[in-house]
Parts: sequence; structure tokens; C-alpha cells
Amino acid sequence: MTAIAPTRTLIVGSGGREHALAWKLASEPGGNEIIVAPGSDAIAREPRVRRVAGVDPLDPAAVVALARREAVELVVIGPEASLAAGVSDALREAGIVVFGPSVAAARIESSKSFCHEVAEAAGVPMARAGSFRGANAARRFAAELADEGRGVVVKADGLAAGKGVTVCDSLAEAEAAIDRLLDADPAATVVIEERLSGPEASLIAICDGREAVALPLSRDHKRLGDGDSGPNTGGMGAYSPLPDLDDEAIGSLLATFHRPILAELVRRGTPFRGALSAGLMLTSGGPILLECNARFGDPETQAILPRVAIALGPALLAAARGDLPSVLPDSVLADGRLPDLPGATVAIVLAAAGYPGRPSTGDRISGLDEASTTGALIFHAGTTVDPDGSARTAGGRVLSVVGRGADLAAARVAATAAVELIHAPGMQYRHDIGLQAVASGAGR
Repeated sequence: MTAIAPTRTLIVGSGGREHALAWKLASEPGGNEIIVAPGSDAIAREPRVRRVAGVDPLDPAAVVALARREAVELVVIGPEASLAAGVSDALREAGIVVFGPSVAAARIESSKSFCHEVAEAAGVPMARAGSFRGANAARRFAAELADEGRGVVVKADGLAAGKGVTVCDSLAEAEAAIDRLLDADPAATVVIEERLSGPEASLIAICDGREAVALPLSRDHKRLGDGDSGPNTGGMGAYSPLPDLDDEAIGSLLATFHRPILAELVRRGTPFRGALSAGLMLTSGGPILLECNARFGDPETQAILPRVAIALGPALLAAARGDLPSVLPDSVLADGRLPDLPGATVAIVLAAAGYPGRPSTGDRISGLDEASTTGALIFHAGTTVDPDGSARTAGGRVLSVVGRGADLAAARVAATAAVELIHAPGMQYRHDIGLQAVASGAGR
């Protein structure tokens, strides 16, 4: 059993998740160069990382041409939109090894209706739900749930960058959410779900079609403001590990969620090779699947990759080839966990003024050098770099600042100390990432 690292890897994307992947892969032995397209100037500052700008990550032909020109051994797809655009399919058809599922398999994320269908066929526990093309039928189902005393969640069926979900406190709120979705797109499918209660957890597994091995558990924070207030976003922070769900549970979670879904996708003729993320609700009756993502989560990836104790590149390459057992010992496959480092991480997202609506761009960011000297990791998600080396905002979520420590309390202190040194006009961030875990005494 030989762990072979790809000598040249292409990462498709330009956000904080892709920066974290480039940082991790570039630090590993055996890899000569990491290429990121379109990437960013900040990502290209990492040692052994090169940016190729001007490549459309949604253009399959452009990505294939770049992969051929650079003679890459592995392509890693970052954004979900690239998967939905067929970039993975085009690469496979060209004979290029790619870590990222096909369009058909990625429907597990791009269609919430499809996710419910697959989960039901696979025997995976999910919330009660229905999918509807018209407002009247959607309203009736929402009213049925409300009459039974259940909360209601309204979701856009397709991709919405983490912002197509409305958790409703009343039937009137659910009806308004349904109307908003259908006003924007009268032909859209609306998914109505029973609202569940409990803390959430994210479990990302590297999958080769049949086998799965998981990264450490993490918890994302979707709401914009402290105390889970304000609108949903793409994610305002994450931490790992979880005080209320030990990593020892990962094997059981893979057996309940990931492996049955993988088997069902194989049965349908669409094997999944890539990162399958299960968003879980830890209810009083046990974990329930909320949704699946077909790629590495953001900002969960920024929080968990610093905890991975082994080289990730060989595992991604083997999974893309459909053969995880070739690089992982039987003990790791049986346990279901990649080895991790002791300690904890807390990732805090800094967002531009106006996010998640119309973010302000072009604002100068100060304090990045000072924040870096604290030992925190700073992953760029939406920045540009001026000729003098200073950074400016260029997107909604701008930075992910990751603190590391012996426990969550120490990691929070490290992340917060770095964040407080970074400034831009109107920049937003949450002050409570991981705070509840620490306040309960579990994070120490």
C-alpha cells in the first residue's frame, strides 16, 4: 500500500475553501505545485501555489484546456456551481482525474427534492417534507405541518449559495417565504420541510463511489448575527471538534448516512466520487439529515483542514480514481476517520458591509499583517490585492480567520485576537462562534 501524492494539482475556485485546500495540499510532501484557477492574488502568496487568472470556473472546456496545458495529475473542484455546470463530467470525458462528482451525482445538493428521494430510498432519516411546483399545494402542506404543531422550513429546490432557506416561526411567515420564491421564479420547485430542533453538525467524507472516510466533525453558523439572529448566509463561522458529538461517533454516522446514500447512487448508476457532506440536526431522537452538499463545506473546510494529521492529497487522488483502499489502511477504513491532530479550531468569517444583500466592494482592509503575526490562519475568500500589497474587499464573505488552541476556549481566544486587528469599513462578523460550547464548560 503506497500513498502516492499528485505532483501537480489544479484547484478550481477562488474562495476561502479553495485557499484552505491550497494551503493544506501545498504543505504536503510529494506535491510540487498547486495551481488555483481563477484563484486570487492572496491565495497565490502561499508557497508552491500558482494562480491562473481569467479562467471561468463554470466553463468546462476552459477548465479542461487548462488541466491539459498544465499536465495536472488531479483536479479538485471547489464550488458547487462548477459541479452543476458539468466541469467534473467534462474532465472525466477528457481522461483527467477529478475529485468531484458528476452532475448526476451532485444533484444530491443541487436538488433538495432529489436528496429527499435518495434518502428515502436509502433508508436515511430525514425530516418530513414535500416538493411542490405551485403555491397552493405548498401552502396546503405548510398549513398541515402547522396544524400538527410542527414548525415549517421553506427551501428553494436548487442551489442558492446557502441563502435559499427560510426557517419559519409561523404559517404566515411560511406563506410569505413561498410567495417570495415563486415571485422570483414562478416555475421553481419549492420544498417544504418539518422544522426540527437541536444543534447542527457537519460531517464531510471523502468518497470513492463506495468507500467513505471522514474529516473531523464541525459546526457551521449560518445566521448573520450573534445568537443566530438575522438572515441566513453562506456561513459566518465554524468550529471543531464538537463537545456534544464526539469524533468517536463518526463510524456510526457514516454507516447511517453516507454509506447508504453512496450505495443508492451506485444503484442508480451515478457513483459519487468527491466530498459528500452531511448536514445533521442532533435531535432528542438522534441525528437527522437536514441536507447533503456535494463538495467541501465553506467555512467548515477552513476549520477542519488544520486538524487533519495526514497528507490529504493521496486520499483525494485515490478517491478520484475510485480506490481509497489503495492508500488507506484497513484500520482507517473500518474506523471511518482520517487521523486528526489534538486540540481545536475556531474559524470566524469576516463579511463586507451590506452582506448578504449587496456587499460593499473596494474597501481597504487593514491589519492583516498584524493578525498573521498572532499565529492565526487567514484564508481569503473575497479580496483583491493592490500593487502596493494592500487588500480590498471584493465579495460578500471576505476572510476566514482560524484560531488554534489546546481546546475550544483557547482557539476562540486566538481567533478573536486576530479578528480584532483586522478592519474595513462596515465589516461584519459574529462574536459568538463556539461561545455556547465554551460557556457550557464543554469547550475546555
